[in-house]
Amino acid sequence: MNFLYSLLVFLMLLIPTALAQINEFVSIDCGCKSNYSDSKTGLSWVSDATLIRDGSVAEVKTENEISPQYNSYRYFPVGNKKYCYTLNTTERRRYLVRATFFYGDSISGSSYPMFQLYLDTTLWATITINDASRVFIEEMIIWAQSTSLQVCLCCASTGYPFISTLELRPLNLSMYFTSYEESFFLKVAARINFGAQSADPIRYPDDPYDRIWESDLYKRQNYLVGMAPGTENVSTIKNVKADFREFPPVKVMQTAVVGTRGSLSYRLDLEGFPGNARAYAYLAEIEDLGKNETRKFIMKQPAVPGYENVIVNILENAHGSYALYEPSYMNISLDFVLSFSFSKTHDSTRGPLLNAIEISKYVQIMPKSDFRDVSVLNAFCLMASVGDWRYDNGDPCIPAAWDWVNCSSTMPSRITKIALSNKKLNGPIPSEIKQMDQLKELWLDGNFLNGPIPDMSNLMGLKILHLEDNRLNGQLPSYFGELPSLQELYIQNNNFSGEIPPALLTKKLLFHYDGNPGLILPRRQKNKLAFVLATSIGAFSIIILILLIGCFWLLWTRQRKPEKSDNQGKSNSLRTMSKASIHTMVGSTSLVIDEGLDVAYCITLSEIEEATGGFSKKIGEGSYGPVYYGKMKDGKEIAVKVSADLSSHGVQQFINEVTLLSRIHHKSLVPFIGYCQEECNKILVYEYVHNGTLRDHIHDSDKKRTLNWLSRLLIAEDAAKGLTYLHNGCNPPVIHRDVKTSNILLDSNMRAKVSDFGLSKQADNSLTHISSIARGTVGYVDPEYYAIQQLTDKSDVYSFGVVLLELISGKKPISVEDYGVDWNIVHWARSLISEGDITSLVDPCLVGTFKIESLWRIAEIAILSVQIHGVSRPKMQEVELAIHDAINIEMGSKDKIDHFSSSSTNPSDLVRFSSVPFDFISSNFQNNINFPSLR
Repeated sequence: MNFLYSLLVFLMLLIPTALAQINEFVSIDCGCKSNYSDSKTGLSWVSDATLIRDGSVAEVKTENEISPQYNSYRYFPVGNKKYCYTLNTTERRRYLVRATFFYGDSISGSSYPMFQLYLDTTLWATITINDASRVFIEEMIIWAQSTSLQVCLCCASTGYPFISTLELRPLNLSMYFTSYEESFFLKVAARINFGAQSADPIRYPDDPYDRIWESDLYKRQNYLVGMAPGTENVSTIKNVKADFREFPPVKVMQTAVVGTRGSLSYRLDLEGFPGNARAYAYLAEIEDLGKNETRKFIMKQPAVPGYENVIVNILENAHGSYALYEPSYMNISLDFVLSFSFSKTHDSTRGPLLNAIEISKYVQIMPKSDFRDVSVLNAFCLMASVGDWRYDNGDPCIPAAWDWVNCSSTMPSRITKIALSNKKLNGPIPSEIKQMDQLKELWLDGNFLNGPIPDMSNLMGLKILHLEDNRLNGQLPSYFGELPSLQELYIQNNNFSGEIPPALLTKKLLFHYDGNPGLILPRRQKNKLAFVLATSIGAFSIIILILLIGCFWLLWTRQRKPEKSDNQGKSNSLRTMSKASIHTMVGSTSLVIDEGLDVAYCITLSEIEEATGGFSKKIGEGSYGPVYYGKMKDGKEIAVKVSADLSSHGVQQFINEVTLLSRIHHKSLVPFIGYCQEECNKILVYEYVHNGTLRDHIHDSDKKRTLNWLSRLLIAEDAAKGLTYLHNGCNPPVIHRDVKTSNILLDSNMRAKVSDFGLSKQADNSLTHISSIARGTVGYVDPEYYAIQQLTDKSDVYSFGVVLLELISGKKPISVEDYGVDWNIVHWARSLISEGDITSLVDPCLVGTFKIESLWRIAEIAILSVQIHGVSRPKMQEVELAIHDAINIEMGSKDKIDHFSSSSTNPSDLVRFSSVPFDFISSNFQNNINFPSLR
């Protein structure tokens, strides 16, 4: 009876809270035609039809029973534009923001979508649909810093950006507090209900805050594996006191798992990691222990310094049974795969218990564009009555700039160009324009602007100003002549009056002012005009006379000069021209090779033709052009790459490769012998590598039988050494940009050498990335590089990760036949490895020829290397070290070989990986912020 009374009181207290919460919920069904109430949850869903102007609706068909909000979704055109929803918030309050994506059997496109999701200007997630039947959920916990936030979709790599639902849930004032919420969001990585009685998630109304607690019985990709033997489910129907701090729902706390054999362990993939996390365990003693029974345990994994011996006693910590205890880490560095385990102490009679866990990753908040610039843009939008450009939403610069503005790359972004020609703007130019001190170009021509020009004297970087074809009036400001960067000023066809400031009539400024009847030249300028005209005519006449005399003199001297017919003289002249040609050509493309540089040997065309037998033996075809076999007079075998491409791209590629190869030398790079540029030919000469490409050996059914696992590891190590040298041994560093198996050559001893540097880029040590149009080979191209056009050394790491997966599987990077709907080796391999099914990944030719620990070592580093975000990938020297570890495992070596004896890399700077499957390295948080460790 007492229990029922307590339960009734609890429910009476809970009902007002729940009602208050539900009234503040925002639930948007993206694509539905009208508002409705969900019969299962009682939540009210609204259509997004009045919330966004763009996009189309796709109907979803599926054989499975789904919630009504997944019957359709809204999708958007592919391109550089972003599409944003605005959600109203209360400043300084915490919210849970949730977006869901259910693709199903839709008609919007055939390719599975991959695109980016932003929260304001912060990258929230890259949405990668690889299972049409699954609802993909992204959740972020935020502390609102303004009265609204925006959720934006953009930058599709494949398919269309789309969204099914968007939800906003206010939280209790005490929930999810951190000391860093002004600088970091919390991205939910896992929220798991252990001991669940069904595979269905728990959410509203069981959780009044509508958090989604996934069941530990729900087996999907990248979910819980590695459950310890003796793990059993326990549950209770008694009330659990859990109404403080994070307020986990009672229904979640009424179930748990217990390690009856003394231990609890699981392995869980954490998407978006390595990174720093806020991790919570939710514990409540829901078994009735005997008088002499105890439950005490410690956490074995992850091993956190200073906490190895911390003993958890739920009864003692929670002050009794059926009460919540929340041990937590406010900052802990976690890997892509979290292996966690609890073990009972020697004096404990019961094994460890776990009700639920919640893990969120710290995501640094990126600053929005400068508010001063944004206020001016908003003012311009209000000046027009027509045009879709007025409805551009989201931040004007990030993640994609509005069509009519250009932005700087600084943080925060500043507006550098406004292009509003012929937009029917009406009214005076906003006076706030003086705030835009980083503005370089302002195009306001062809509108109905009126009034005088406002103060722009603060725009010291302004280069181009277009104000023509408007109704502006008043006098021209004299400060225009004093702006140090101004190069072009257009004011024609307005109503300006008065005297033109003399400083505007100097030669340093391109100034157009006709069509302003009221403008007059300054008096001294009129007097100068006649003098300048007479002087100009006289000077022009003298120049013509000098040119005529010069032409006659040149003709006379050429007729007197004897011609040389000596063949040796021609040969010497040609050879001299060939040696100088590389300098001439480089200069013509605005590149300069230092005179002190050891430029490769210049070989004549006749020598190459003789060595190749007139280009008679073609041995391959690369991105640069065909490759021919040759043999020099001294017996040296050569590979000759020929290009007849006369375009600027072909010349640039030739210059790039000659310049790079003239200064890089490493045993794991194909030796470069020389070059030739004659008769429009651009020829590169390399040392011939006898055993062809790695691609030939992996994908040829006969050849790959001879390529055992150890041979593949040694080849991978050689190639990794070559790439490590390019990234760390060159100054400036070199990014290859086209790493693939066909660009890894094998010599007569089956040692690997990296080749083909035509697409390579030199990186400035002071830069974090290079802005570059994405190039490379399909299947190997870094998706982040493809999406944001920012090249880093991690782009090579991604491509090399694909190479490692090829070495493991013997499969091609792209194949619908091999991978089905995954179509890509990365998606296919990630799915298998996350399930622990590495045997299905292995090339059948390798079965029985390897040690499983060695294979796991390579699988781990390969999956890390192909993470979607470059920041989550290891560096190339870390990949090299992991391969070396795998070789030692395979060879049974106990003493580690000095792997870096011939390298400039300092091994003390490297993070060593564990050899245990899925036990990935810990990574320091990018911003090196000192968080407290345990609440």
